[in-house]
Amino acid sequence: MELRHLHYFLTVAEELHFGKAAERLQMTQPPLSQQIRQLEEEIGVDLFIRSKRHVELTIPGKVFLREVKQVLEQLDQAVENTRRAGRGEFGNVVVGFVGSATYDILPAVVREFRLKYPKTAVSLHELSTPDQIKALHRKEIDVGLLHPPIHDLLIETKVIQNGAAALSMPKNHPLAQKETIRIEDLADVPFVVVSRDIWPGLYDEFLSLFQDADFSPKIVQEATEYQMVVGLVTAGIGIGVLPRTAEKLFNLDIVYREIDGHPLNAVLSIAYRKDDQNPALANFLKISDRVTAGF
Repeated sequence: MELRHLHYFLTVAEELHFGKAAERLQMTQPPLSQQIRQLEEEIGVDLFIRSKRHVELTIPGKVFLREVKQVLEQLDQAVENTRRAGRGEFGNVVVGFVGSATYDILPAVVREFRLKYPKTAVSLHELSTPDQIKALHRKEIDVGLLHPPIHDLLIETKVIQNGAAALSMPKNHPLAQKETIRIEDLADVPFVVVSRDIWPGLYDEFLSLFQDADFSPKIVQEATEYQMVVGLVTAGIGIGVLPRTAEKLFNLDIVYREIDGHPLNAVLSIAYRKDDQNPALANFLKISDRVTAGF
């Protein structure tokens, strides 16, 4: 039994007239009658009662009609679902992200993506930048929100946020009371920073601020995550270096101050494998472009 036999049967059952059914199917009547006979022989029952002026369904024919309609409807749905999956409207996109992305960009992108593509699942995994690169290569994630620079020929990256970083300190710290903080004010001040492995761009930029000073920054602790820096700053271990978006952690014991004349950048990029053909990824990238244009 072939799919065309089902279409032939359904058309005849709807028209109850072989001539009109043949017209609809753009074929002549004798071959259509022959195909229906072959179908009946294969099933082993008569599907139609035929006379010179009248065609009607037999009881088995009525049962078969009901089942055929369900089969064809399911087939149409399967084809449509497959096409939608090809457009990325079904499926799954796995997203890696650094902690700072959760303060603004990630929630906005995921919210918009779910509104636009409610049938596509979004899996989220918080990973450091180096771990995201490894996960991309292992195909464990489709896309990452991470900190540049990334030097990898297999991975495409694009800056999606040029934010600012600042010094974080307890609100009762002497520097918090100063109207202006200068480089020379930071001599012998203990610092807590996110390690270079986690955020090389910000780490190197912070060190470069002291190239013309007669001292180097006193880094007493390197952290693997932003929340750890906030906790250590709150405990009085040192002054932190964090993206300004960290203010959204709502820690009332910490204030954020910039160094006069020495802005620090907090850059966030989106990264994905150049050979990733996941249609859901393409849609996620389009949404990311639109949403982050406002950041």
